Parts: sequence; structure tokens; C-alpha cells
Amino acid sequence: MHILFERNPAPGKLEVWGVYDWPLWNKGISEFEWLYKVDEACYLLDGHIIVTPKDGEPMEFFAGDYITFPAGLACHWQILEEVNKHYRLG
Repeated sequence: MHILFERNPAPGKLEVWGVYDWPLWNKGISEFEWLYKVDEACYLLDGHIIVTPKDGEPMEFFAGDYITFPAGLACHWQILEEVNKHYRLG
């Protein structure tokens, strides 16, 4: 399972995808395990995170990144700077 991402997508893309109409989620500095039960797309407004898939290599993300996590992905989240993101499930 692969995490897909795009750094700083064009504002027009975000508008077409409807990102700014998605719900918001925020979380402070922390670490936790997570299992994605459905696909999730998200756009980081603020923050710095490292996501490490089970049996995979760490991936680092920053504000401005558009990320897609596939259903079934088990991973470890390390939030280094408070995260604010728009997200869409499914």
C-alpha cells in the first residue's frame, strides 16, 4: 500500500477538488498508531508530520501537502508541529 502525495498543488486544483469545503481536523504534538479503514485524502494547512507505514519507510509531510492514504494502511503518526488539515473519507 502506498501513500500518495503532491507538494503544494496549484490553488486551482484544490478548488476543483473542493478541498476547502471538506471538514477540518487538528491535533497537537503527539504520536499514535492508526489504521485507515477507508481511503482518506487530506490537505495540510499547518503542521509537520512523519507517517511510517507498518513495514515501510517513514514519509515526511509539511503544510501545503495533499496526501492520499489508502484503506487498510496501518501506520505510525508522529506530529512534530500542530496539524490543521482538511480531509475527505472514502
